[in-house]
Amino acid sequence: MSNPLLHPFDTAFQSVPFEQIQQEHFKPAMLEWISRAKTEIADLVDNEAAPDFANTIAALERVGKQLDVVSSTFFNLDSAETTDYLQELAQELSPLLAEYNNDLMLNEALFRRVKHVVEHTDRSALTAEENRLLDKTYKSFVRNGALLSEAEKTQLRDIDQQLATLTMKFSQHVLQETNAYQLHIEQEADLAGLPDSIVGAARAEAEKRGMSGWVFTLHFPSFMPFMKYAANRDLRKEMQLAAGKRAFKDNEQNNEEVIRTIVDLRAKRAKLLGFDTHAEFVLQERMAATPDTVFDFLHDLLQKARPHAQQEITALQALAAADGVNQIMPYDHAYYAEKLREARFDLSEEALKPYFPLHRVLDAAFDAANRLYGLTFSERNDIQKYHPEVTVYEVTEQGGHKALLYTDWHPREGKRAGAWMTAYRGQYRDSEQNIRPHISIVCNFARPVSDTPSLLTFTEVTTLFHEFGHALHGILADTTFESLSGTNVYWDFVELPSQFMENYCYDKAFLRSFAKHFQTGEPLPEAEIDKIVAAANFMEGYQTLRQLGFGLLDMAYHTGKLADGTSIETFETETIRDAQLYAHLPGTAQSPSFSHIFAGGYSAGYYSYKWAEVLDADAFSYFQENGIFDPETAAKFKDLLRLGGTVDPMELYIRFRGRKPDPQALLKRAGLV
Repeated sequence: MSNPLLHPFDTAFQSVPFEQIQQEHFKPAMLEWISRAKTEIADLVDNEAAPDFANTIAALERVGKQLDVVSSTFFNLDSAETTDYLQELAQELSPLLAEYNNDLMLNEALFRRVKHVVEHTDRSALTAEENRLLDKTYKSFVRNGALLSEAEKTQLRDIDQQLATLTMKFSQHVLQETNAYQLHIEQEADLAGLPDSIVGAARAEAEKRGMSGWVFTLHFPSFMPFMKYAANRDLRKEMQLAAGKRAFKDNEQNNEEVIRTIVDLRAKRAKLLGFDTHAEFVLQERMAATPDTVFDFLHDLLQKARPHAQQEITALQALAAADGVNQIMPYDHAYYAEKLREARFDLSEEALKPYFPLHRVLDAAFDAANRLYGLTFSERNDIQKYHPEVTVYEVTEQGGHKALLYTDWHPREGKRAGAWMTAYRGQYRDSEQNIRPHISIVCNFARPVSDTPSLLTFTEVTTLFHEFGHALHGILADTTFESLSGTNVYWDFVELPSQFMENYCYDKAFLRSFAKHFQTGEPLPEAEIDKIVAAANFMEGYQTLRQLGFGLLDMAYHTGKLADGTSIETFETETIRDAQLYAHLPGTAQSPSFSHIFAGGYSAGYYSYKWAEVLDADAFSYFQENGIFDPETAAKFKDLLRLGGTVDPMELYIRFRGRKPDPQALLKRAGLV
């Protein structure tokens, strides 16, 4: 069979021909497309015409389009459906792609052309988007070493190749450690407190592994319910310790030195480029702009949230004391928080699950997108998939094709933990043709068991809406240049569309429209809907401190606070002390599995979740003033999503809202004022 990755895809909507791809196809395809991209760059550089926007900036934007698709396909599969072969190949290909990027960004002749366009172009003759791309292109070269000496460029190349390998290694270690652990229960008494659905899933997991009894894992749909409902405190402690020791044990998957090296290399890279710290380098391209702004933001929220969080933990301690627990520990939190939720609101997430079957929640998300933006989602059975559990939808607007959406909901050994949105192909215009995006949502929700469909906790309902918000950002993209399209925006702005969509889960009228029992079709009782809304801020102080702790830890790593000789565990506990409400469990640490900052794109950017909450709370309050599906307000927000990174994010927000965001909106919604 010929390699399908070596040619433009002859499929519906030029979608990825997953079912024709073999693992062995990726390496030769990647090497070929890198070679072709280099030829395109050489042709661009050799153009004898004077450099201008069209023959340099726009031409550069078109370089390597098929390489982008093939590499996106590879790394998306490595996250969602990996194998030992793909993991080893990722270690080989990541440095090659880093080298290609360096070859591009450190190409002196190419940079001279870009610089010539910057210095000799009549900006008034360009569109606003073209001006934005010109500035972004020039800055990308400078931020990637174009102004360095040859010796410094060599050093930068070496750093980037090492980072490409190390971040991939970090992620693989976390996945391997997650898959390696199992809690095997053989005594039924040890299942006390666990709902029947969770017990059934654990039995199915044991059967799948050829074992008797019940098996629980560190994958979220297994781990979280166990921590929330298992009455056996010793087993909860065992699970908590297992989670806290991931990639932190004395074995080949230990990530401590990986962390140290990543942090050190990022710091060296920043200094090479003229910045004191990696955080300063990153924040130059963020709304927050400086580390001081981020630290002030985090500490201000911490000061406001900590008293509320302490009151919440005091309430949990009182509940635990009735069980003879003198000091509540991290492995007690979820258990007693659920008990307190049930006591205070008579609300059980487990009892609500039958009203949130996955298919109906997804239909509700589709309905919201239809009412807000006029989008329609139709399942397509003729689009190839990388796994039988994946479903593909065609998205249309007024009958016209808008995008493809791939959904992948359940945990597998080859899938990393968490939930994310990604793209196989971005949106852009080429020769007057609007190339539409191929978007994917990947989650880890509980599987169907026997005749019972996948049932979501309410937290998972909000997770689905969150990732769907990211997907809409990609689906609605409508720009000329891909590098300014969809989610290609400032990182502390990218969470606005996702967190905005979570608000719909708490609207009573909207909840009524889809919260129905999977067996009887009976709607969720009005009293339960009232409880969900009343409990919206339950443990908000604790959750806020937890997020702030992650943000402070991220910033500490990337502002040079990790001293030589200080252990990762000690550094972490001291850094987040003010955000911690429980005693530390010796021998555990969050950093070795903190994939967001060491394997994802959130280094010096984890604060953006809270930053974007200010935006989303303020944005949704505007909808509430006019009606949450008000056409005029929705049209303004659709414009914000459509324009991606073509406009400065604060300007985009002001266009939508009529003013800058009001931080009080977040504090008010969270009940912190």
